[in-house]
Amino acid sequence: MLDFGMTIGGRKVAARETFAVRNPATGEVVGQAPNATLDDLDAAVAVAVAAFPAWAALPDAQRQAACAALAGVLGEHAEALARLLTQEQGKPLSGLGSRFEMGGAQAWAGHTASLSLPVKVLQDDNQGRVELHRKPIGVVGSITPWNWPVMIAIWHILPALRAGNTVVIKPSPYTPLSTLKAVELMAGLLPPGVLNVVTSDDRLANLGAAMAAHPGIRKIVFTGSCGTGEKIMQTAAHTMKRLTLEMGGNDAGIVLPDCDPQAIAEGLFWGAFINNGQTCAAMKRLYVPDSLHDAVCEALVAYARGVPMGNGMEEGNALGPVNNRMQFDKVSRLVADASRSGRVLLGGGEGEGLFFPVTLVADLPEDAPLITEEQFGPALPIIRYTDVEAAIAAANASDNGLGGSVWSRDPARAKEIALRLDCGSVWVNRHGAIQPNAPFGGTKRSGIGREFGEEGLHEMTEMQTLFC
Repeated sequence: MLDFGMTIGGRKVAARETFAVRNPATGEVVGQAPNATLDDLDAAVAVAVAAFPAWAALPDAQRQAACAALAGVLGEHAEALARLLTQEQGKPLSGLGSRFEMGGAQAWAGHTASLSLPVKVLQDDNQGRVELHRKPIGVVGSITPWNWPVMIAIWHILPALRAGNTVVIKPSPYTPLSTLKAVELMAGLLPPGVLNVVTSDDRLANLGAAMAAHPGIRKIVFTGSCGTGEKIMQTAAHTMKRLTLEMGGNDAGIVLPDCDPQAIAEGLFWGAFINNGQTCAAMKRLYVPDSLHDAVCEALVAYARGVPMGNGMEEGNALGPVNNRMQFDKVSRLVADASRSGRVLLGGGEGEGLFFPVTLVADLPEDAPLITEEQFGPALPIIRYTDVEAAIAAANASDNGLGGSVWSRDPARAKEIALRLDCGSVWVNRHGAIQPNAPFGGTKRSGIGREFGEEGLHEMTEMQTLFC
């Protein structure tokens, strides 16, 4: 069992108390994480505030090189971080699991490091010159979830640093270890205080709420549930913090009548069940025309039966457990309700420990909780439709608007429908395929702001207009 320290001001810092982090596949303790107090948070913010002026004033080329080096260190330690990640999160090492996540983290870090913030000339004539400058904000507070802990940490950290901000990050208490180690490695390449990490299980202090209220933190970047994001927004209003909130999704996929069920089954499955469905932009609802409904159901069931689930440390498994008991109980509740009002095609019963079998359910009423709520786990409702206009309306009826997809042999028709979906990202013949150069974020209750690419980097800055 390993012991981990926080990184504050370039030093490894212990806390007075620790909390256990368990492997969701086995229940065994993976390691002990520091249980920080408000004093620890204040210390981290103080060193970040102190480090900000020099980091912000660093020549841009030097800051860019420093950020590029962070991608390199992630690559050097990718295998060790992936194994630690699997042990605390549960996802498999291979396939779309921890090694995939570490590859994504490195790719996002490298691309973000390559971005720049040139001065934009708005006017230059005999009336004068007007320039738009983008300047760093200050200390950025990052609050990350347990589903993709390292990759989402990089989504928060790298654009903040690249823009000239300093960072204090708080990972989920379910998966803090890989973030603690990754930050320790990256902070070793940066000036002290530029990158800091604190961890807590909220027994001693609610660090997330404290970060949202902290006067020394000028921006919060949060990925997580809608309810928590709303509380952060309310609390942050008192200090007028800048916010980027990427919250829940209840993404709909719409299959059009010209599809070949066998050809799309694999894409549909992984669009819904990547990371065991524990992904904000996973497909959570699937709308299928009556003419293809039974064939799509059969193709999905057949494909799902061949996907192995088990301990992520054992090579060959493609799916792991649900990460934590709270989420497991939510999935169980939704599936139990669905089994009473719909037709379970596969799964439906609980497995051992936190393992929940892949579950496909058809013939649910429109108001079934498995359709209206975000399940965030390995269960997918398949919804029959006869009119594509009704399917579009149903897809848009959700309070969430993170992502969506349209499946068709006719790209032009699919694009036409895709552009009518009320969501931040929409895909044709795939689902959830995000990339570092394409802005990502939600509409409605799925959040505010965008991450990734130039637009995401801009969110880490304040605009200043210079008249000269």
